[in-house]
Amino acid sequence: MFYLTDYSSPMGPLTLESDGESLAGLWMDGQKYFGGAVAESRAEKPDLPVFAATKNWLDRYFAGQKPAVSELPLAPGGGAFRTAVWDILREIPYGEVTTYGMIAKTVAARLGKERMSAQAVGGAVGHNPVSIIIPCHRVVGSNGSLTGYAGGIDKKIRLLEHEGADMSKLFTPTRGTAL
Repeated sequence: MFYLTDYSSPMGPLTLESDGESLAGLWMDGQKYFGGAVAESRAEKPDLPVFAATKNWLDRYFAGQKPAVSELPLAPGGGAFRTAVWDILREIPYGEVTTYGMIAKTVAARLGKERMSAQAVGGAVGHNPVSIIIPCHRVVGSNGSLTGYAGGIDKKIRLLEHEGADMSKLFTPTRGTAL
């Protein structure tokens, strides 16, 4: 059984999901892959301690503080590859960006592989079920393109600007499959 509650953020409504102990999901309204792959039933239960902790974390984040990802018990559901990518996302510092290619190199090294596809990494990043907290918005294309964000490019830009990221070398793509 999974539990849900809502959070009103400057980005719009967010839906939080928990397994009862840990945060399993955080989605923006209308986000691609909303709800992830959870097949179990879901019920509203806003009084869980993990929801209170998550809302406090989000309050501080949106107030301009820099709460650590490690403050929350997280349990995003995914296989070994996706989990390895999401673990790397957790390490991206507040207000900084990295590329899909850099993550591919890091995950390849951690998994003992010679190479890893940046496109495969992009798929895992796009399916991150704990948006904002596991900061997939901090990943950009190798050329500075703000490509691919399941919550929408406009929200990716707002989150990066909120964090004070250097936007001078970043741009919004005008065409492509990852808009």
